[in-house]
Amino acid sequence: MTTAPPAQTPSQPQTGLPSLGPEGTALLRLLDDTFESWGVAAGARSMTMPPLLPAADLARLDYYDNFPQQAVVAAPLDLARRDASPFCADTGCFPCQALQPAELGLPSASCYAVYLDHQGQQVADDTLVTIVGWCFRQEQYYEGLRRQLAFRMREIVAIGSRDHAEAHLCSFTERIAAFAEALDLPLRKEAACDPFYDKGSTKALMQRLSPVKHEFLYEDLAIASVNTHRNFFGDRCDITLPDAGGPAFTSCVAFGLERWLSALTRRHGSWDAASEAVRRANAAAPVAAPAGGPVT
Repeated sequence: MTTAPPAQTPSQPQTGLPSLGPEGTALLRLLDDTFESWGVAAGARSMTMPPLLPAADLARLDYYDNFPQQAVVAAPLDLARRDASPFCADTGCFPCQALQPAELGLPSASCYAVYLDHQGQQVADDTLVTIVGWCFRQEQYYEGLRRQLAFRMREIVAIGSRDHAEAHLCSFTERIAAFAEALDLPLRKEAACDPFYDKGSTKALMQRLSPVKHEFLYEDLAIASVNTHRNFFGDRCDITLPDAGGPAFTSCVAFGLERWLSALTRRHGSWDAASEAVRRANAAAPVAAPAGGPVT
């Protein structure tokens, strides 16, 4: 009988980089195929984005101001320099003087790449894109599949009119709730407080009055979220609409895949039982556009 992954103990390394065996890999693919199919059924184009982004672009989107506690960057080595120090086996690190300037950022969410990919473009007012990408978050601690340094996130991103962005979240909020019910996975929806704007701005005040992010939690673990950014990314990335001229509004639905694995195996007790629950839920609600048909 296949069992769920054991809980980590203090003696186990907390690197935030756990591996997945065959059963976990199969369940992750099953979940990702499920979430991608939701987006495609709604009219989303499947795309592939780079895992790294220019740090200058992320800075332009206020990423390092809003999420400094999560930020991770990448820098090439420069070991040819005379003052460069070699790898230190004692610390397990290269020293700072061995690194070139860090010009690349490792984003904490997949959708940043989508907005940057569309920058300077005029888009249809009902644009939908779905992607899966590696995301990176520096955390105070790491815990199995619940809290990782690197993890995969499937997102379905809406770019276009205000009505389109809002309808996108309403439709997929209903779909997530129905899927969780079919999985016998009790979730609660809560407002989150992730910042998207300068804390002293008028937009920041609007965010406090009307939350821009809601999370779906299993126990204390957020496994999915629905997020509205109003026209913030449309403005910063100069994404415009054909009629109004822009800037475009954006919203996204996000699924932390490894976190879903953690929740499902905790709820159902094993990889096999969790996988069967997903297959039953998919069979009970065949892939179709969200309620009301494709978002337009």
